[in-house]
Order: sequence, then structure tokens, then C-alpha cells
Amino acid sequence: MFLKRLAARSAHYALPCALAAVLLAGCGGAPRNDSPTAPVAPPVAGLPAPGMPAALPPVIPPALGDSTPILQPPAAPLRKVKIGLALGGGAARGFAHIGVIKALEANGIMADVVVGTSAGSVVGALYAAGNNAGALQKMAYDMDEAAISDWALPLFGSKSGVLKGVALQSYVNKAVNNRPIEKLKLPFGAVAADLKTGQPIMFARGNTGQAVRASSAVPGVFQPVTIGNRTYVDGGLVAPVPVRFTKEMGAEFIIAVNISTQTEAQAAVSSLEVIMQTFSIMGQRINQYELRDADVVIQPPLGNMASNDFASRARAMQAGEKATLALMPQIKQKLKARREAPAVAVK
Repeated sequence: MFLKRLAARSAHYALPCALAAVLLAGCGGAPRNDSPTAPVAPPVAGLPAPGMPAALPPVIPPALGDSTPILQPPAAPLRKVKIGLALGGGAARGFAHIGVIKALEANGIMADVVVGTSAGSVVGALYAAGNNAGALQKMAYDMDEAAISDWALPLFGSKSGVLKGVALQSYVNKAVNNRPIEKLKLPFGAVAADLKTGQPIMFARGNTGQAVRASSAVPGVFQPVTIGNRTYVDGGLVAPVPVRFTKEMGAEFIIAVNISTQTEAQAAVSSLEVIMQTFSIMGQRINQYELRDADVVIQPPLGNMASNDFASRARAMQAGEKATLALMPQIKQKLKARREAPAVAVK
């Protein structure tokens, strides 16, 4: 009897338990870890998060791939090059030298050495004394031709020249404050010809005005100049454009200015023109050798300007400036190449 009651009671509880088990099985049993409320373990470093595609390795730019810096060799410094001006002779045509200097200065090219012949020695001395192109231009406009013309009396009684040249010497010495050549701001040389031997001589010391006077003593126009026991005449006879002497003064880059009269450019009329034309003819052969040693040769387009045409000084200065500006790209290119090249001993 007792056993029947126990079996009936067990059957009574068995049905609800079975139903509960079926319901639990239909719901998937125990709660899943991906339930919204279930904690999610953080992804392991270096691995993609659950449900995400595998990450590609980071791309390193080529420039950052090698940590070793690439060092560029430093540019070679431009060395100092001694620039020389070789200023040729040509009487009134020498005003063109001022235009040349003006154009060079405007482009930052300053001479370190100046050597001049005849008219070139006049401009060269004033420039070496520290006068810039603007000051030289003013001096040119203010120059009174009569102030440098001291006639030898009687005019045609002198066998050596109609002008003594003392006035020119005084003019130059006053313009340089009576400083001797060795006291000028730039190394300067004035080229003359020894009347006895015909040899060229360069004055690099002594009385500045006297050296310029000797360099400018055109035979038949100016009287020869005696210094010591030697007598000198115009340097244009032996060095119309003194390139060689400029090199001897230590110049490494030489800018030569040739203002000689071209023989076909004009017909000689006056006695001075005949003399200067003769100088040009003689100087052409010499210039063939002198000018080939220059780095740049500037020849201002002076055309038929006469050697005694002091009224055309403005035209001459403009011609010098124009010719120099036309060659400026070439001058700068050659000068840059010389500054980048190793130094070569000047012989």
C-alpha cells in the first residue's frame, strides 16, 4: 500500500520535471558567452578582434624604412679670386672705362687689381684711389679739358711735344689726395715705354700723377717724362691693353678693356688722330698676344669717335656700360667656374 502511494507521488512530480527539461533543451541550455550581458575577453595583442578580418602588416614608407640618415656632401665653398682690370689706352675714348666699371659694380664685381695704359692709367689711378663709378662719372663730367692742357711755348718750337703734361700730373695727384701709388686703396700699375730701349715698364710705386703722366705721354703731343735717369713715353706703344702686367700684379681673373681705334672706323684728319691711328695699327699685332691671356675682353662700340673728342664723354661712358652688360652672363659664368676650380699659381 505504501509503495503504491510512493509511486503515484513520484509520477505526479516526474511530469513537470520532464517538461522543464524539454523547455531548457529548446532554449539551448546554459547561457552563452556571446550574450550581450556576458563579459568579452579583450583580444590578444597582435591578433584581430573576434569577428574582424586578419590585419595586414603596417606599410613602412621607403624613406623611413632605413633609419640611417643619408648625408649629402657639403658644397665646396667658392674661393676668393683676385680680379684684375686691364684698361687700355685711347685718349678721349678712355671715358668708356668708367661705363665698364659702372656695369661691373652694379653686378657686384669689384676689381682687386688695376693696371692702365695711357687714358686707362688716368681712370685706373682714380679708381684705385677709392672712387666708385658714380664718383668717376661726376669727375668726368666736371673735367675741364683746358685744366689738363699745359701748352709748351712756343707751341711748335718744341721738338718733343706741344703739351708738357705737368697739368695732367697735378690733376691726378690732387684727385688721389697726393698719395703715392703704394698708398692707394687698390694695387695699381701704370705702364709706360722706355724711350731709349723701347721696353715696357710698369710703375707700381712712387708719385701717382707722375706715373700717369709718363704712361700718357703720346709722342708728338706730350713731352716725354724723365724719372730718375730714364725717359718714358706713352705705354700704348708697347702695351695697348696691359693684360700681361695685370697678371704679373697677381690677378687670377682678368677683364681687359680695349678702346683702340679700329683702323677702318674713321679717316684720320688732325695730327692727333694721325698719331693715334698709328698707335692703333702698331698695337693691333701686340693686342693679338696680350688679349689672348685675358679671361674676358670688352670692346665698347665707340665707332668713329675721335681720340680728341672730349665732348662725346657721355656717349663713351654709355658705350662702355652697354658692352659690359652685354657680356655680363659670360663674365659671371667664367668667374663662377674660376671660383670653383682649384687655385693655380700665377706665373
